[in-house]
Amino acid sequence: MVKKITRGIQVTVETKYRPEHSQPEEGFYLFSYHITIRNFTDHTVQLMRRHWEITDSSGEYREVEGPGVVGEQPVLRPGEFFAYQSSCSFRTPIGKMKGTYLFERLNSRELFEVEIPEFIMVLPALLN
Repeated sequence: MVKKITRGIQVTVETKYRPEHSQPEEGFYLFSYHITIRNFTDHTVQLMRRHWEITDSSGEYREVEGPGVVGEQPVLRPGEFFAYQSSCSFRTPIGKMKGTYLFERLNSRELFEVEIPEFIMVLPALLN
């Protein structure tokens, strides 16, 4: 598990290899990740956009950007959290992701970025 707080917003990430949806013999490794976003500020905020940087162990790099997460743009009052699960596939048994969320402070319309800490996904057999 990795976690990071940026401007009072905490992002926690946990990952899991999904062997039932992977095909290693064909170079397809699927990992799920569970993210929890907690608002430790005194302001109500809304997650507007996401930006991901994704790299596998062969150096293949891709970016994903778009509105919200999993089809939602959650509003978080002070002390609230939002959790979601998504997945990412790689052609190699090791990959990593990092990125940013763009938030809006609703009372002032101020936009600010929150860092998504880098996390590594590894085929469990490689850790032995």
